[in-house]
Amino acid sequence: MRVYLPATIGMLRDLLAKDEFRPVGGTGFALTPALRESYASGSDEELEYAVLLEAARASLRLIAAEDEGEPASPRRAVVVAEVENATHRPDLDAPVVRLDGPVVLADIQAIHVDTEEAEEAVLGAAKVIDTADMGDLDAEFIVGEAEDHELAWYAVQELPFLLELL
Repeated sequence: MRVYLPATIGMLRDLLAKDEFRPVGGTGFALTPALRESYASGSDEELEYAVLLEAARASLRLIAAEDEGEPASPRRAVVVAEVENATHRPDLDAPVVRLDGPVVLADIQAIHVDTEEAEEAVLGAAKVIDTADMGDLDAEFIVGEAEDHELAWYAVQELPFLLELL
């Protein structure tokens, strides 16, 4: 199953150092049967893009949590992997899955990261993501500004160079 795992730049650095990725709480996102049923139409490619956006929004929450300690890098990140150890979480939203362990580097297919142009919007969105989740329209607008930025795609082999440039 292809999973989309929310991350931060710090978590990508850990991935590079340890050759494995540990999703927070074992949580990821995938094109689950429940998600497919919730859409009236859409190709797998369109639905997987929706899943990527869900993982990117979860990345905002991770950035907000990191920022409480020391300043986090204000770029959303999503790790894409092929795994067999993911199970659907029916108690949460349709695309949410749980992994029962870390993802080894060899199973990672790609990494999506915001570009520099998105940093200001992402920083603002991370500050209000919880408020947006509660339905505040102003906060939702700020989060939407961050989500207007497309994530750049990187091959796994590019990760060391990407992190060096940040």
